[in-house]
This record gives sequence, structure tokens and C-alpha cells, in this order.
Amino acid sequence: MTLNLDSLDRRRFLRGTGVALALPIFGSASILNAASSTTGLGAAAKPQGEDDSPRDVKRLACFYFPDGVPMPLAEDPAYQDWSWFPHGNGTDFTYTKCMEVFQPLRDQITVLSGFSHPDVRQVHGHSNADQFLTAASTGSDGPYKNSISLDQVYANHVGDQTRFSSLVLSTDGGTGTPRGTHTMSFNRTGRAIPAEHRPKRVFDMLFVKRDADAARRLALSKSVLDDLLGDAKSLRRDLASDDRLRLDEYLDSVRQAEQHVEKAKRWVNTPLPNVETGDLDLDVSPEDPQRYVQTMFELIYLAFRTDSTRVATYQIGRENAFGISDRLARAVGFNLAHALSHETKQPGGWERFSTYCGFLNREFYRFASRLQDTPEPAGEGTMLDNTLLLLGSASSAFHLSQNYPVILAGGKSMGFKHGQFLNYAGSGAVGGSWDGKPEPWMREPTQDDQPLTQVFVTMLQQLGIETESFAGRTGGLSDLV
Repeated sequence: MTLNLDSLDRRRFLRGTGVALALPIFGSASILNAASSTTGLGAAAKPQGEDDSPRDVKRLACFYFPDGVPMPLAEDPAYQDWSWFPHGNGTDFTYTKCMEVFQPLRDQITVLSGFSHPDVRQVHGHSNADQFLTAASTGSDGPYKNSISLDQVYANHVGDQTRFSSLVLSTDGGTGTPRGTHTMSFNRTGRAIPAEHRPKRVFDMLFVKRDADAARRLALSKSVLDDLLGDAKSLRRDLASDDRLRLDEYLDSVRQAEQHVEKAKRWVNTPLPNVETGDLDLDVSPEDPQRYVQTMFELIYLAFRTDSTRVATYQIGRENAFGISDRLARAVGFNLAHALSHETKQPGGWERFSTYCGFLNREFYRFASRLQDTPEPAGEGTMLDNTLLLLGSASSAFHLSQNYPVILAGGKSMGFKHGQFLNYAGSGAVGGSWDGKPEPWMREPTQDDQPLTQVFVTMLQQLGIETESFAGRTGGLSDLV
């Protein structure tokens, strides 16, 4: 049988509602002349539980910043004050001026050194944001394949308990490009999940009433998807093996959309939470960088506070000096953030770079403190006790994809013990200004990092997922619990 896709009813392809689906391009001779059509389904909602009694709520939020961190050598006068990593090890450590903002939350925070993803340790640091939460071998060029991100593993586990399975944010918005991502989140097929960057759009999605016609449109979407899934399945036997793989990915997207629609139907008549906007400026842009970053953190806080979702990511900036996020350094009186990492040889260079990183630390601290100051709505303790926070970057010293700077905070009710600097890099960590010679990422590693997947496995276990591995690597990190 030869099947032409033109025979498919084009009314079965919907437009303009949120979850992007596109019929893949096939190379099989029988359908070379077939047209394709784009659809979207607008329901990231999740069903509300029937039991309103207090629940064992566990949340996860992950944050990424680009360009690495200041790492002056120990003999440099700047080392004492302006190094990102603390001095010491275990519970016997001292924050630097770059990190001192965390002191009031010391017993809620663990700083990690000497961790990275083994498959990409010799890839340029600006190509690595894509794999920070996936540990995939995304490489530096050539064919690109990613895998599911940490947040989405947890979202798949807990997302059916809230209106939104996860909240995906970034300063630059969208997906970016392979190895130049604008999003931290990737679905179970490794496809980038677009990030929202407009505060008003985020607020409206979370808290502004939908139109009265939503239920009818959801019912129509479900009917159309049923037909579309049946039509698409009938293609499979007429496709070459490569095209079958593409079709399988497409069918997986359709099934996910089908699940989104079904869950959204159970939420459509549930009232949205009422929140006080206070001095929240929903029209703020990165042109007012400090207020913008604070607003994005506040939106995550409100989403968690109202139990609209229990999973969030925010990519604060993209790598390689592209995009509006590079201008966030203007929050502390500098021009472009990426340039600060290149100018550390200049007088005061380490201090300037550290001051910018200190700004990011301060906003993360402000968010964590907000959670710490809020009693847990669903149970005992504070929101921070029941929320696990991950902050980090996929490079450390100049473009080096090793020894990721990582902070883990919160989650005490999940068994995490903090007040630590887990310094697995020891005194052998690479640092210093770039001297014009081959960059650190181009050299053979002087020591082996620990797989960051150990941290991820322990995070997932304490979040309630029974697993011993992440991205094919087995084992957790007992020092965290």
C-alpha cells in the first residue's frame, strides 16, 4: 500500500494552542510529496487531587548561570576575597566575599566542588548548558542528541498532582539552538522545552482566568487527537526504518499532548488561585536587570506557594555572550557579563567578575530566604524545608567543563544535611586568568571529577523516586543525606 499524507484530513491538525507538534519530514519514496502541518495544544495543566488534606509536598527548582565563576590561584591576592568556591572543606569552611551573602542560611546550603558530567569534560564550556540537567553526550559539533532533564524526570513523577507539571523559564526565552540552549528543560525524547521569559505571560498563565470556551475547545482537541493518532499509526508500516524512528518520536509527542488535554479537562472548572501582586512589575524587562531577575524568582515563589506546580527551572543566562541575558551585569554597574570572565587579568578584574557572581548569589539567596520565611502551606516546617534548590553552571574556570560550581539548598524535610562544602576537587582545582595559551578545556584533565549524576540520583531518591541511576550512571552521594 502506498499512502500519501495529502489524504489526511487537514482539519485534524489544530493550530495556536501551546504544545508544538509538527508532522516529521520523511524520506520514504511513497510519501516524498506529502505536505506537513503544524499543530499546538494549549494545556500544560494537571489534574487536581480529590483529597484536600495536607500532603507530602516536595518541590524542585533548578537554576543555571553561564560563563563559569572567578577562580584566582591561591597565590593571587584576590584568592582570599574573590574566589567563588569557599575555603576549607566539610563543615570547616569559610565563605569568601563573593559568597558571604549565604552566611545567614549556612545550615540550609551545601556547596559542591569537583563534580561534572564525564561525557563532556573536554567540550568548550559555552557548549555545555544543554547537558547541565541531562548529563547527555551532546558534544561540541556534529550530530546532536539530548536526553531527559532532571526536572522533567521529577515532573513526570509528580506533575499530575498540580495544575502545571512544571514551570520552564529563562531570561532569553524559547529554546535557543543546539549547544546554545535558552532552556534547561528537555522532555523524555530529549527535545528542548521552550522557556517563557515574559513575566506577564507567566503570571497570566498561572493566575488569570481562561475564557469560558476553554472546555469546548479541550473536548474538540481530544477528539481530533484521537483521530490524528489513528491516522499517524497507519503510516508506520509504509516507512523506512529511519522514518519510523521519526514517526515514533512524533507519536510520543501526540501521546503527551493527549495526556495534557485529558488532565486539563479536569482542571478547567477549578478556580485559579488568588494572589496579591504587591509591587510585582509584570511589564519589567532585562533592561532593568535586578528587578527582572527578582520578578522571575518571585513568580516561581508564587507558583510554589499556590501549589500551581512543584517543579521549576530558570536559566538566568545563555552561554557565549549571545542574547539579552548578557546585559544582566548592568545590575551591578558593568556592561556585559561574559566580558567579565575574559578580563580577570586586568587590575580589579577578579573583583568585578566576583561582584557580578555575587549579584546572582544574592538573588538566589533572596529567593531561598523567601521560602525559609514562609510556613509550609501543606504541612509542617517551612517551604524551604520542602523545596530542593539547585544552582550551578556547566563551567568553572575559563571555559572549563569541569569542577562545576554547584549549590544545593533546602530539602531538610527530605533528609538533606547542609552546612557543608563538599570539596572533591581539593587543592588541585584549575584556576587563574587565561594566559593566552591553550585554554584549560583543551588540556588533559589533571584529575577526575566525581560524576554530577551522583548528586542527581540522591536528589531524585529524596524527592521520592525509586532509582539507582541517572543518564545510565549508577550511584548516589551519601554525603548529602
